[in-house]
Amino acid sequence: MSELNSSFSIKKWSENDRPREKLIAKGKNSLTDAELIAILIGSGSRSESAVALSKRILGSVDHKISALGKLSVKQLMQFKGIGEAKAIAIVAGLELGRRRRNEDEEIVPKITCSKDVFNLLNPVIGDLEHEEFWVLFLNNAHKVIQKKQISIGGKTGTLVDARIVFRSALEFGATGIIIAHNHPSGSLQPSVSDKDLTQKLKQGGHSLDIKVLDHLIITEKNYFSFADESLL
Repeated sequence: MSELNSSFSIKKWSENDRPREKLIAKGKNSLTDAELIAILIGSGSRSESAVALSKRILGSVDHKISALGKLSVKQLMQFKGIGEAKAIAIVAGLELGRRRRNEDEEIVPKITCSKDVFNLLNPVIGDLEHEEFWVLFLNNAHKVIQKKQISIGGKTGTLVDARIVFRSALEFGATGIIIAHNHPSGSLQPSVSDKDLTQKLKQGGHSLDIKVLDHLIITEKNYFSFADESLL
């Protein structure tokens, strides 16, 4: 290996500049985003260190981790120096971070307004590239008994079986439900099918004495509430 190429090997760096050693010596909080990603990918290329490569990737998404988490394996492989294995490592690492964030979200003990629902479900579905339909199951005091994913769709829609929704509600002993789904497009405008589904579930719940309290359309930054807009 030439002197130029060897200079890009992490092993040749000052110990304080090596991401792995820095993590051990100074703790995980001391590392930059680029250094953390460099640890995930392990090595750079002959002409670029792992940290420099990570900085270049982050720069392409304005240094926003949330935006990086949306890139697919195929998209990451467009960067010189990122093969399939490294791309998978980045995707897997960021997905673990997303799941940890979901686990750390404390279930709101009581739903008092549509904003409570948004705060609870936005970390789960707000930044997804496909549609998912979720239901919050509540008791008489509007406390959350359970939250559950009902269906997964594509970029423009997802099918929902009302029987699954109400079977789950009966299993959990819920007296009320709040339904929600995301719009990957970022649009907050409810579609005709969104309105039809809301009325279908409302009518189905009436016969079972299970009230549909709200339906939220959630995007990365905002939401639309059927209840707030008097559409229930």
